[in-house]
Amino acid sequence: MDVERLLFGHSNNEPRKEHIMDATIDKSKEQQVQQPHAERKVLYRTQGTTRGGITRLVSPSCMGELIKPFVFLDLFKMTASGPRMAMHPHSGISTVTVVMDGNTEYVETTGRQGTLPTGGVEWMQAGGGVWHGGHVGDAGHVAGFQLWLALPKEDENSPAQSLYLAPEDVPSDGPVRVIIGQYGNAQSSIKTRASINYLHVKLHDGECWTYQPPANHPVAWVANSKGRLHVSGVTLDREVAIFEESDAALEFVAQGETEFVLGSSAKHPHELVLGYYSVHTSAQALQLGEAEIERIGAQLRAGGQI
Repeated sequence: MDVERLLFGHSNNEPRKEHIMDATIDKSKEQQVQQPHAERKVLYRTQGTTRGGITRLVSPSCMGELIKPFVFLDLFKMTASGPRMAMHPHSGISTVTVVMDGNTEYVETTGRQGTLPTGGVEWMQAGGGVWHGGHVGDAGHVAGFQLWLALPKEDENSPAQSLYLAPEDVPSDGPVRVIIGQYGNAQSSIKTRASINYLHVKLHDGECWTYQPPANHPVAWVANSKGRLHVSGVTLDREVAIFEESDAALEFVAQGETEFVLGSSAKHPHELVLGYYSVHTSAQALQLGEAEIERIGAQLRAGGQI
């Protein structure tokens, strides 16, 4: 499923420096939770822009430049009465969808189709070009996060491929489910050329959790969908926060039942060259991707599928 089909172009919410945002924090509630020592500053945070059931937290033209290869992030909550995700194209990226509640139907031009349930994970490497679509499943609703990853040069125009994981196929270690990469004794079956960790974490009220990123992961961010999350001296409430580049640990404390995703990685070494549904490392690679998208689109139109 791809929620960005319903969106409104690139996000117009600009990242804001943390000292500007401090005034929005409810200090009275913050005092109820003992804060961990802040080892790593929050540089930017935002609650994004919401339209319908979709909140755009990160876009390639804005905050995605700061945390690439993580270039796009949506928090979505949709119902069956809303619009469907019509077939639409991508190139140069991988899409990663984590379903936290409900289910969604999906179809793609690689020939894959099916249902992604609560706890399921979609990873689709668009590479040189692919079309896909979907809609809310028989649960009548779906909620979760969708992430885009900018691909390295070696993969951005490669053949499209995908992997769909059932909940029981997503490895875990303590409160952490490993979507991509490795944490503790858990390692994802999704393999990426770039060094990336993408984790889905649930904490109980008052529970503490420390994330020590690998030494080659200076990029880090977190986004919570439920509860309040205390980290680095701030309190997040359905927000995304970007941390200063470092390999220092991040210490989290939950206020209420809390759910969030966290990403860390090596830095993406390329500029972001943007198409409407594509992100590439060069204009030439984008041109190749858009040509393949158009070729597949012509076949779909000829078959009456779009």
